[in-house]
Amino acid sequence: MTTTTGLTRSRDNRVIAGVCAGLARRFGWSPRTVRVVFVLSCLLPGPQFVLYLALWILLPEER
Repeated sequence: MTTTTGLTRSRDNRVIAGVCAGLARRFGWSPRTVRVVFVLSCLLPGPQFVLYLALWILLPEER
């Protein structure tokens, strides 16, 4: 698995918008791991959905 220097949304391993897959690719993790951590974090109080939406809007899509 290769890591990239920039943070982009994935085009090939996306479920909703490619945010979790893009984060996983950037840090060399499994996309499934990032998705599970995100879902578990949604059980805690905080702005997780707002952060996801912001990343969806702000991160460029992978070329």
